[in-house]
Amino acid sequence: MLDKKIPYYNVIMLRKQGTKIKEVICPKGYDFVSYQTGDEKAWAEIETSVLEFDNVEKSLSYFDKYYKPYQEELKKRCLFIENDKHEKVATFTIWWDDDYPSVHWVAVKPNYQGKGLGKAIVYQGIKHSITLLGDVDIYLHTQTWSYKAIGIYQKAGFKILEEGSFAHYKNDYEAAIKILKDKLEVNNDTIKRRST
Repeated sequence: MLDKKIPYYNVIMLRKQGTKIKEVICPKGYDFVSYQTGDEKAWAEIETSVLEFDNVEKSLSYFDKYYKPYQEELKKRCLFIENDKHEKVATFTIWWDDDYPSVHWVAVKPNYQGKGLGKAIVYQGIKHSITLLGDVDIYLHTQTWSYKAIGIYQKAGFKILEEGSFAHYKNDYEAAIKILKDKLEVNNDTIKRRST
């Protein structure tokens, strides 16, 4: 879930082509599934549950504007994790921004966090992206509010960019790194989440 008690700054990450990705198995009782037409409500509920949107209606409005016209692409680019009751509890989307492949909207419902589902959906999403797009550079825009996810992204091969960006995203590296250093451990040039 987003930590909105800390200042918001943009963080730009990049996974260079050729970066190895570890194998991951979906935890017992859960399965990876692809988006199917009609899954937009599940997507909206997941994203709203982690405070990306104020309510499901706003989340659905965003989805309708930016994704719904591309149903066939969504079926290839949006993944979920379902529990054994077929409830969608996590999501990952690989999309494009000005021709740059980028990760969009990774989330795990709060009641399902801490079970390894975030790591599973990110790793599976990256493996799926490589199958879909080839082994290319993949960008990711995130924010300081998502510092817990940044550690997962780093384990999946993403690095925080000090300079530069992609598409229309701003890079607030200097301000963001000050916040992240309070929440994460710095080890060589890699930032890892501090143990609590």
